[in-house]
Amino acid sequence: MTVRPAPVRRRFGMPRWLLFTLLGLAAVVTLAILAGIGSLITWGVQTLSARPPAVGTTVVAPEESKAARALDDLTAGSAEYEATAYLSEQPTTYWLTPEEDPIGTATARVSNLASEARDTGTALSVAVYGLPGRDCGSYSAGGLVEEDYATWIDEIARGLDAAPDVQKIVILEPDSLALAPECGNVEERVRQLRNAIDRLTGTNTWIYVDGGHSNWLPAADMAALIEAVDRSDAIRGFATNVSNYNHSTEEFAYAHELSDLLGGSHAIIDTSRSGAGSNGDWCNPSGRLVGEPGGTLGDEVVDTNLWVKPPGESDGTCNGGPAAGVWWPEAAVELTRDVR
Repeated sequence: MTVRPAPVRRRFGMPRWLLFTLLGLAAVVTLAILAGIGSLITWGVQTLSARPPAVGTTVVAPEESKAARALDDLTAGSAEYEATAYLSEQPTTYWLTPEEDPIGTATARVSNLASEARDTGTALSVAVYGLPGRDCGSYSAGGLVEEDYATWIDEIARGLDAAPDVQKIVILEPDSLALAPECGNVEERVRQLRNAIDRLTGTNTWIYVDGGHSNWLPAADMAALIEAVDRSDAIRGFATNVSNYNHSTEEFAYAHELSDLLGGSHAIIDTSRSGAGSNGDWCNPSGRLVGEPGGTLGDEVVDTNLWVKPPGESDGTCNGGPAAGVWWPEAAVELTRDVR
């Protein structure tokens, strides 16, 4: 008897080579989709982190502030200590000066400040204040010679560039433009500021040049000085009322007038000592108060308000104050008398 082999059951399907080909294509498509999603997420994070300052922006309260450092020399429980402790906790701009942060240290300082901002989920605000012939030799006289100033600015720029994920606000050389006509050095100032802007421009860095204030130069004169800098593609706008005492309502009106003349430029307003308005004196006037907390005001022109001038630091040796920039505990007490 002949034994027949068992019938072979054929499985209907695709050849193995075709199956492997399709699986490979599927893997490639999946990777491409995942890469695209990753790119969208990265783009979204970068877009969110690169938004300009606005209402709600909170800047870091620097651990290196003069208020924080002054606490070691004050008696705990005293009015001076309590006022200084309060101000040390407030979001405030850090002033970079060649006297406090000389060449060779500026990059590390900015990097440390950026790390503090990153760790606290806040923005970083710095005022760069070191131009040659600063303040025309008045109370805040100082600064660097032009060659050293360029080196110092480069160091600051390296610190800023190293933190692309941190929102960085740069108040560039307060008083430099508004004071230039009086100092007789407009062309020199414009050149120096142009060079500084070119160096400081970077990712997530928002630069505001000097805009004077509402009781200083007429808006048309101030606008002409800002236009002379001719870096509208690199700067966000201008800062007003820095180290002054004008009420925020006056500065909003002035900022709008100035913005109209500049074709829609944006502004930051300093409200650190605007709570009682100005009595016409700019140098350690009595009876002043801290103003609205930073990040609480703004509109289509004014990005927001900040505490730029640290309340409690002296304006100079006037009205009983110590040297410009030195911590003055008595002023801290007076400025905070209504908020503590």
